[in-house]
Amino acid sequence: MNATPKRPAAGPLPLIVLAFAAIYLIWGSTYLVIRFAIESIQPFTLVGVRFLLAGGILYGWSVLRGGARRPRAAEWRAAALYGSLFFVVGNGGVTWSEQRVPSGIVAILVAAVPLWIALLDWARRGGQRPTPLAITGLVLGFGGIALLIGPGESLTRSAVDPVAAIVMALCPLGWAYGTVHARHAPHPPSLIQTSAMQMLAGGLVALVLATLFGEWRHARLDVVSAKSLFSLAYLVLLGSVVAFSAYAWLIRTTTPSRAGTYAYVNPIVAVILGWALGGEPITGRVILTGSIVVLGVFLILRSMATSPEPAASRDAG
Repeated sequence: MNATPKRPAAGPLPLIVLAFAAIYLIWGSTYLVIRFAIESIQPFTLVGVRFLLAGGILYGWSVLRGGARRPRAAEWRAAALYGSLFFVVGNGGVTWSEQRVPSGIVAILVAAVPLWIALLDWARRGGQRPTPLAITGLVLGFGGIALLIGPGESLTRSAVDPVAAIVMALCPLGWAYGTVHARHAPHPPSLIQTSAMQMLAGGLVALVLATLFGEWRHARLDVVSAKSLFSLAYLVLLGSVVAFSAYAWLIRTTTPSRAGTYAYVNPIVAVILGWALGGEPITGRVILTGSIVVLGVFLILRSMATSPEPAASRDAG
């Protein structure tokens, strides 16, 4: 006899609405806030400080709420690997790229994470073959990205910086590879503790890179603006702690596929905020290509709706 699948426990509707607002609006805003932060803080220094602080807060919370246990050495090794993929390759690449690419375009390119997840999950041994719906989403999503970063006018009224375009192509791949393989890695039972360990490890690696890149030569508090410090605090407390906690709660309370809808809402929020608050112009090309990418991601997530795993591991922005 087949067991009946366990449905997630329903939470209070006002809390569910607030949690979705957090992952839609807060995560959508982090792209612009990162741009503000790196005005006077070096990119990998920002990433390192942000995730060491956020990871420390989340780890302490997991201990206080009684959901943590002492991690094993293998779990720390896995946290170091996947924390580097998520927060150094992924978020670090995003932060570095925003020195050259407007935050709205970065958000659209990051939206490709579910596309890469579908490809990598198909490629791995025993992976799932994409459905016709997913294949349509892949074609639309990658086609939209190719049009966005190709020659011609873009959000900046010029072609996207080629070096930044390559970096931004690798960022979603890092998140996607980590998402596909981290689910099989050793980790504590608590999602909050696991993510905190990944943040701590990723933050430490980012600070090592900041040292190797010579960023500490510019790390002077007297040149860091109040705007950048406020942006750092926003990224730590709201972007990494509050929004991630809301996401983790939504996965348990609703479904992973519903929580994963942030993937096609965030770029819309980011483009609008970049235009309204960051002075980033919106062209017809960006509207068209962004819509194509978002539609492709929507189709991919629809095809993943029956998957027991989250649509994408996140701290994207």
